Amino acid sequence: MPASVTAIILTYNEELHIERCIGSLRAHVERIVVVDSGSTDGTVESATRCGADVYRHPFKNYATQFNWGLENCAITTEWVMRIDADEFIDAELGRQISTNLPTARPEINGFIVERRITFLGKTIRFGGGVSPQSLLKIWRRDKGAVENRWMDEHTILFEGSTSTLQGILTDDNLKGFAFWVDKHNRYASREMIDTLNSEHEFFDEPSSINLSTEAKVKRVAKKSFYARLPLFYRAFWYFFYRYFLRFGFLDGTLGLVFHLMQGLWYRLLVDIRITEAKAFIRSNGVAAFKAMMEERHGLKI
Repeated sequence: MPASVTAIILTYNEELHIERCIGSLRAHVERIVVVDSGSTDGTVESATRCGADVYRHPFKNYATQFNWGLENCAITTEWVMRIDADEFIDAELGRQISTNLPTARPEINGFIVERRITFLGKTIRFGGGVSPQSLLKIWRRDKGAVENRWMDEHTILFEGSTSTLQGILTDDNLKGFAFWVDKHNRYASREMIDTLNSEHEFFDEPSSINLSTEAKVKRVAKKSFYARLPLFYRAFWYFFYRYFLRFGFLDGTLGLVFHLMQGLWYRLLVDIRITEAKAFIRSNGVAAFKAMMEERHGLKI
């Protein structure tokens, strides 16, 4: 019997993934909501055919889009689940959702699940907190939300404690390597905004007090250690840490490609974006920078 859960999926041109995602959830959750930001493929039609309730809303960033869904999609179930269109759950996680949520103790307001990333057909198992990763993905309605950040946003729990569900949530994007590169290129611009926020106050910095323990540790490490290292050089240190000290080399050849691209190339790209942004702001001012980001990248800060 499905648990009293509404799964919220944000979509934009996810026809390739949406049926797989919904199919993995359908027997285990009461309701599936898709918040679409203007897909031009068959995403909306596929989601509707699979039984999801589809809403449409313009996209600013992940946090504002998801929180809009929480507030505007008439959610009445006891629990809410956060899942991306290119993710899906295995049978064990589905069984745990169906059996453990209805019997959860009153003080348990959230559930942690394990996410694993598949890259070019290879499941990434090593490298230090990227995959597998424990994430707060399910919480009681009105007891949590997605923190207001442009990148690396986590779910925050307002009160109560968490428990862990067995099983796996798999992140497996089927759009190919070119899409992966383009996506991380966009991510780099968003992470640059987050990085420069403490100096220019683009948005109110969320408190990390209600994050999960793993998220807090990663956030502190990123702010207190990584952020203080020299630009560009820190990307090489991070790759060395992941690939050698956290045994990323055990993922084999495709693991090497993943850790080089996600742990080195992407971190270098973020630092390049930061360097460009600082130079632009020095020459043109913050207002001009905001206008440029909206015009060139569609990012309305």
